[in-house]
Amino acid sequence: MAFIVGLTGGIASGKSTVSKLLEERGFAIIDADIAARKVVEPEEKAYREIVETFGNEILLEDGSLDRARLGSIVFQNEEERKKLNGIVHPAVRKKMKDWQAEAVEAGKQTVILDIPLLYESKLTHLVEKTIVVFVNKETQLERLMERNAFTEEEAISRIASQMPLQEKVKMADAVIDNNGSMEETERQLEQLIEKWKMKP
Repeated sequence: MAFIVGLTGGIASGKSTVSKLLEERGFAIIDADIAARKVVEPEEKAYREIVETFGNEILLEDGSLDRARLGSIVFQNEEERKKLNGIVHPAVRKKMKDWQAEAVEAGKQTVILDIPLLYESKLTHLVEKTIVVFVNKETQLERLMERNAFTEEEAISRIASQMPLQEKVKMADAVIDNNGSMEETERQLEQLIEKWKMKP
């Protein structure tokens, strides 16, 4: 049986960096964000359901979803967000399960499920252990503003829409502190791989 590990963090906490480091070491990474993009492509069932629910005005000229437009609708409105999540989340879980099965079939001993909303979406039952990538509030805000060219207000609102990182830390089996240098992050990861005896 493969060892299934959940990797999570907060927006701009550096989870993707840790994911990349694991990938470089040969681990199978199943990324919920990639699955989420995949399931809303025009040939997918979730795409059709989204268009039926939100109308054609959320489409770009080429027929693909206008993410910015859809994002602005659901970020302002809890009800609309629930509707969208009700379509996307089950489709994403199914896609991830399919990819996980493929990785196991290919002989992978450890599979990393990279899920930003692992705790918020109550998906811990999918994994045996969880890793949280942590940064302090100031660093998170700074990185997010820099990365996405957000105003401070926009960045704060995005961070506030997620469970606080402190909360996630309390629930994690392991925490990688990403406030320091890349080398420090890498060293913590190496120690964890060793401790959990994780093999690709």
